[in-house]
Amino acid sequence: MRTGRSGIRDNRSRGAVHEFITERAVPGSRLSVVSAYFTTFAYDRLRATLDGVEHMRFLFGEPRFLKDADNAGLVPPAFSFDESGLHLTEQIRQRASALRCAHWIMDRVEIRSVKRSGLLHGKLIHIDDGRRPHAVVGSSNFTISGLGIGDSPNIELNLIVDGDRDRENLLAWFDELWGDADLTEDVRGEVLRALQASYAHAAPELVYFKTLLHLFGDFLSDQAAEEALIQQTAFEQTAIWRALFDFQRDGLRAVLAKIEKHGGCILADSVGLGKTFTALAVIKWFEKRNKNVLVLCPKKLRENWTDYLAANNSEMNPLREDRFGYTVLSHTDLSREKGKVGDIDLARIEWGNYDLVVIDESHNFRSAARNKTAGGRRSRYERLMDEVIKAGLPTKVLLLSATPVNNDLSDLKAQLDLISADRGDGFTDLGVPNLGTLIGGARRRFADWAKSGSRDAGELLNKLPPALFGLLDGVTIARSRKHVERHYAASMEKIGGFPKRAAPESVFASIDSEGGFPAFEDVDAAIGKLELALYGPLTFVLPEYRALYNKGGNFDQANREKYLIAMMKVGFLKRLESSVSSFRQTMDRMIARIDQRLGDLDSFDAVAAIDTPAPDEIELDDELEEAFEVGGALKYNLAHIDRAAWKAALTRDRDRIAALTAEARKVTPDRDAKLSRLKDIIRAKANEPTLNRDGEANRKIILFTAFTDTARYLYEELLPLARECRLQAALVTGDGCRATFGRERFQDVLVNFAPRAKHRALMRGAETGGEIDLLIATDCISEGQNLQDADLLVNVDIHWNPVRLIQRFGRIDRIGSRNPTIRMVNFWPTEDLNRYLRLKDRVEARMALADLSATGDDDLLNARAEADGDARWRDEQLLRLKDEVFDLEETGGGVTLADFALDDFRADLLGFARANEQALRAAPLGLHAIVPSKVEGGAADPGVIFCLRRRPSDPNPEQAKINPLDPHYLVYVKDDGSVRFGFGQPKPILEAYRALCLGHDAPFEALCNAFDDETGHGEKMDRYDGLIRAAVASIGETSATRTLAALAGSRGARVPDGAAQARASLDYDLITWLIVRPTEAV
Repeated sequence: MRTGRSGIRDNRSRGAVHEFITERAVPGSRLSVVSAYFTTFAYDRLRATLDGVEHMRFLFGEPRFLKDADNAGLVPPAFSFDESGLHLTEQIRQRASALRCAHWIMDRVEIRSVKRSGLLHGKLIHIDDGRRPHAVVGSSNFTISGLGIGDSPNIELNLIVDGDRDRENLLAWFDELWGDADLTEDVRGEVLRALQASYAHAAPELVYFKTLLHLFGDFLSDQAAEEALIQQTAFEQTAIWRALFDFQRDGLRAVLAKIEKHGGCILADSVGLGKTFTALAVIKWFEKRNKNVLVLCPKKLRENWTDYLAANNSEMNPLREDRFGYTVLSHTDLSREKGKVGDIDLARIEWGNYDLVVIDESHNFRSAARNKTAGGRRSRYERLMDEVIKAGLPTKVLLLSATPVNNDLSDLKAQLDLISADRGDGFTDLGVPNLGTLIGGARRRFADWAKSGSRDAGELLNKLPPALFGLLDGVTIARSRKHVERHYAASMEKIGGFPKRAAPESVFASIDSEGGFPAFEDVDAAIGKLELALYGPLTFVLPEYRALYNKGGNFDQANREKYLIAMMKVGFLKRLESSVSSFRQTMDRMIARIDQRLGDLDSFDAVAAIDTPAPDEIELDDELEEAFEVGGALKYNLAHIDRAAWKAALTRDRDRIAALTAEARKVTPDRDAKLSRLKDIIRAKANEPTLNRDGEANRKIILFTAFTDTARYLYEELLPLARECRLQAALVTGDGCRATFGRERFQDVLVNFAPRAKHRALMRGAETGGEIDLLIATDCISEGQNLQDADLLVNVDIHWNPVRLIQRFGRIDRIGSRNPTIRMVNFWPTEDLNRYLRLKDRVEARMALADLSATGDDDLLNARAEADGDARWRDEQLLRLKDEVFDLEETGGGVTLADFALDDFRADLLGFARANEQALRAAPLGLHAIVPSKVEGGAADPGVIFCLRRRPSDPNPEQAKINPLDPHYLVYVKDDGSVRFGFGQPKPILEAYRALCLGHDAPFEALCNAFDDETGHGEKMDRYDGLIRAAVASIGETSATRTLAALAGSRGARVPDGAAQARASLDYDLITWLIVRPTEAV
């Protein structure tokens, strides 16, 4: 209701300010305006009036266009194209509006600005219509909301000045400010340049980076904050900081930001990118703040971490000046209640006293089952969760893993629980109110995909819950080799980059050069017939006593023994594959143990108690090893056992094993076909060395094997050849080292083998009179070591997990290698690889069946399908490794953490913003570019990619569940109005954006001219109105569908309130839009 004859203009019942302007500013009028803000859309709404004025002077009350640092943070900008309340169909016409406004300013407007922020607060509109002056003063800025033009105008307080003297005084006051060069200055040229940035067609690259700025602006802020802290704390002076490459320093900043925000981080950079050093930098960051740090690693990698400790006082430690003091324990130590690890007494350790726990090979903690055995022993996961993370001090967690996500995502849940301290709602800030519900839904979709037989990872990713992407992107850093090459090209050139990978060489060596030893498949059949009664005494316990030994629980004694026997058979086969010597030694040990047990039975004592012997060293997965730790050694009373039956079974096993041993004993080193081929390779390398980039002869070679027995055998048998070829040789195993040059210590051997990569010349006391060229090693050095002085790596045996082979090769496939090309040689047990893989799969299937019964999985069919899918994946990758070396993220047929992370695009933004951040932030909203559809390797669909921002843009956890980039929405709409990619698929949209825009730093002139002809320079936008409506409609539809899916997938879920849902009816801000035209239109 309008109030009559009020002098107040409040944009409500007392009238709007825009009415004052249209009523008073008759053609030929002269205007003088003071306002903090001005928008082109306000001009556009009033242009019928403003185009008719003779002259206008506009004085900015805020100095947006001045270069004074005091004004750099002014928000919002004084001259803006971003006008709240506008519909998208108006925003898409911004270009035409800006062009009209620019012409109007050039014709009849002068613009000045005050020089200091906060100096001028008043607002004034003074109109001289040629007959008399008019004026209004108050609070309204020259914007749609301020002038009361829009649908939801601001409530303002303005007063019409009706006294002639007051109007004259106001004009005099304005003239004084306008003419005072100390207070104000001319900014008309800068305003016109800003307008031009809006109406001119933008460079595609600028539009891409402007989009990234809005999506990942927080990342830039986090990086800047961490950088400021690094400088304030003199962290740049530490040895570890100086040792980091640029990409590792950026990784460190990102890790610290994620740990600070979410309590933890998964660092999943690809093999060869130096995760160990990045983790050491994180540790140093905490230690500089007097925090306690615990490192948990596989037992075989323990020396990788202990070698950097100050307590060792080693001259071979390149980081000795940092005086690292963290505690190092093996994963298996968590299952022990007592004993010593070095100087650490496990019975006295304060588990809850650590501020940070770093877990190397964190995927080994994928089993979170709280499944106490009858003896009450806890799993290592329980100890880690309950006593390290949840007890005592709040504990941050850094997980290190380069291994792909496994086939049912359960390992991921266990690792994420470590970060959230087992709180289901620990990731609410990332749009995950209940982690268990989210992972449960994802596992079901994973299982459906696996059952379908599809190996298309893209298809799987499209089916997974969007909140999973937001979660993993939030807590994960997963960068690839390609990522580093793309974003750190200058650094790579400086330090040498990556070497080129030659195609792998496959060697199919028989076991016996004389052909006397049985075929691999025949030995497997013989092994399959073994009962291994030594490891299954429960089978022979008399019925009346069974309950004493098999007390239930998922992993009861029956399952434990069944599983152990299955693993022992796998171990026998793997040892044969490694070397006939290792196989023979294992068989000899088995016979000795059986003989000891037969002796126990022959000298039966009614009160004698015996236990199951520990299994021989087997290359086990860590969770299998844990199963036996948890079960513990069970004592059997011989009086409770059917001794005659057990003795008969033991005797049958002994006879069969003795037959195998007799055959193996015939294969002496002279008949060992694999040893002979290894000698040929070593001799060729010594006699015909390659040349590195420095022109030096390279005779270095690494022989990797899974077994210590094989490594020792090879070292002893190859020493004469090494002397003959004048090569220094060394052996590195988890049990000790041997060397013909230098001290026989772990770090000394590795430094002397790779003196360039390890910077031996900088180490005090290092022996520099020679180098080791032949290194024989087990997997104790398959991770965390820089050994890129070598360019040839030989896998003496094929690890059944392809990840391990890639990790081995990662020792020489590293940044900074001086070798132009590197090579891998793989020894396969048989030339018929498909037959070999079928054999391997049969053995693994036996393992899987034991595994299923051991873990008590209720859904055996699904679990078996997942195990089969995992075996297929491994087979596919092993076959690929026959012909090519690839990165883990390129394996295909599954997903990796890199598939969920958007780090590549953040790195794009970071690289561009380092030199262009101010210009990027100054670029207006609604920016657009036009690009041809052709990209490398194909063509994108013609259409438009829209980046929209939800209103209001406040963070909303409900929306984050269905849109990981909330409040921003990326939608790719094709020319026919169909949606190519919806907002739930940000990664393929951003990949298309990058492919279309990156490297194009100027507009495509022909396309721009065609667009101007089509749209009348932005006036006729009906076609694009339709596309933006289709984008908004898809947001509403997809939001509704995903909300319903979330409700259906979890008990106790509730419908989010209306304000939390993105609907097709909501207004959005247009951030950027990219028009993709057919290539032939260029």
